[in-house]
Amino acid sequence: MGLSKAEVLEAIALEVKACTRCGLWRTRKNAVPGEGNPNAKVMFVGEAPGYWEDVNGRPFVGAAGKFLDSLLAEAGLMRSQVFIGNVLKCRPPGNREPTPAEIEACTPFLDRQIMAIQPKLIVTLGNYSSAYIFAKAGLPFKGITEARGRFYQTNVLGLAVVVFPTLHPAAGLYSAKYKQLLIEDFRLLGAKIHELGLS
Repeated sequence: MGLSKAEVLEAIALEVKACTRCGLWRTRKNAVPGEGNPNAKVMFVGEAPGYWEDVNGRPFVGAAGKFLDSLLAEAGLMRSQVFIGNVLKCRPPGNREPTPAEIEACTPFLDRQIMAIQPKLIVTLGNYSSAYIFAKAGLPFKGITEARGRFYQTNVLGLAVVVFPTLHPAAGLYSAKYKQLLIEDFRLLGAKIHELGLS
């Protein structure tokens, strides 16, 4: 008997919590492996944990997380239905941007989570996660403002998936314009989920 999806994800989470592949383990309070439904049809990929995520060891628990919850509702989703992960599993000090070396060290965990869950739709939140998933799919990526709000039928790690890039929820906290764009994108997402029968 093979391991269940939940058991595979739990094994990955334990590895993440013990990880010392890059220097971020020295400054983290808690690694943030990601969490959600092992059988999720929709997976969200963010950039990296922030302050509150580092404190709690859970993804999207700060102000951006509260906004994400309201965006999920716009799409007709609840957290219990989806899986939420990040490109980096540990917080970069001062919320600085991830380095290429950190991304290279950490993303094998994300790849294994995607392989375990086998989502039908991957929603990338912001530049870093979109750039990473687009690279995996062999798609050109010129930046989130150009790519966002469209659906890309593609192949990631051998899985046929729809990729939907949008802004990072944190962007919506600082800009009314971005907040509106995010709400529009998540409504589009909800329509697509309905169309694909994934809800």
